[in-house]
Amino acid sequence: MSNFEKLGKYISECDTRNANNQYGLSSLRGVSINKEFIESKANMEGVSLTPYKLVKPNEFCFVTITSRNGEKISLAQNTSDETYIVSSSYIVFKVNDEKELLPDFLYLILSRPEFDRYARFNSWGSAREAFTFESMELTEVCIPSLSEQQKVVNVWKAFREIKEQNEAKAAPLMQLCQSYIQELKHKYPAQEIGPYIEEYDTRNKDSYYKVEDVRGISIEKKIIDTKANMDGVSLSPYKIFKNGTFCYVTITSRNGDKITLSLNPDDRDYIVSSSYITFDVKNSDVIIPEFLYLWFCRSEFDRYARFNSWGSAREAFSFEDMKRTKVPIPPLDVQRAIVNIYKCANEAKQIAAEADRLSREVCPALLQHVINS
Repeated sequence: MSNFEKLGKYISECDTRNANNQYGLSSLRGVSINKEFIESKANMEGVSLTPYKLVKPNEFCFVTITSRNGEKISLAQNTSDETYIVSSSYIVFKVNDEKELLPDFLYLILSRPEFDRYARFNSWGSAREAFTFESMELTEVCIPSLSEQQKVVNVWKAFREIKEQNEAKAAPLMQLCQSYIQELKHKYPAQEIGPYIEEYDTRNKDSYYKVEDVRGISIEKKIIDTKANMDGVSLSPYKIFKNGTFCYVTITSRNGDKITLSLNPDDRDYIVSSSYITFDVKNSDVIIPEFLYLWFCRSEFDRYARFNSWGSAREAFSFEDMKRTKVPIPPLDVQRAIVNIYKCANEAKQIAAEADRLSREVCPALLQHVINS
């Protein structure tokens, strides 16, 4: 087993102020429970920045109050090359000697849910409970050899690099995709999509599909795991949501002005509530389903669907309303080009999400291995 030592041996509090107003509002940051710096949400009108604390590269910052954070401590490491400024009520500290403790390794230790629970348990106060710097110094952590620390950090950095690189690729590709779609309105006449789509109503009559095949649809235009309680529910009335087809919820009055809709891009079928509408593109020689899906993902379509929803207690966007939706339909090669850009952007987003997921699973396991070795 690795030795545990009090963290106070390795860290020191920092209290350098922005006395000369060297740093302005562009350098102001807040700290989140997701262990990262964020843009400040404070109203800074007329506020002097001279009392604000500096957080230099590789230094840490945390908020002492833990009683309003959902059992998590707001903490971050400055991994940028810039110096930030934060509220004077925050605690800023640094690692004394990076030849003994790597700041990145300490960040991974402090990002663990175990530390969140520890900090919450060791917070004290009446109206507001706080985890002080003295409490941070008393925290016992495993400090393995520098080489062992570096191994864990290298894995974490590799995942983070993959995540950041792919996020950087995805953002401009998505913007390019949307700008091309926007330009279509000025190049091609809008046509009602009714002649190109048709509703289908295939039920799970023989109960071939089971509970694990049940899905819901989100306002983010994605298929999600169902949130319904399926105990004792018969699945035979459920509609089959086929690969390459669409599904949407007609009710729009409770969705924050968005329509719940998705295309099924997976190589399998699902089943969805019988109240959902399932439909298909019946003439893919004119319009590609993925292209139509991209049009449905636009905020303009959400507003259109909400405006054209009708009812009393609950307003609905019927399939007849859907058929009256007008879309500019360019040649197939233009549609394919736009869809391919989207697919590249989406693939980059998925790689980034997978790298993030793996970092959250692999790095804690590596840390646990180091602690127990």
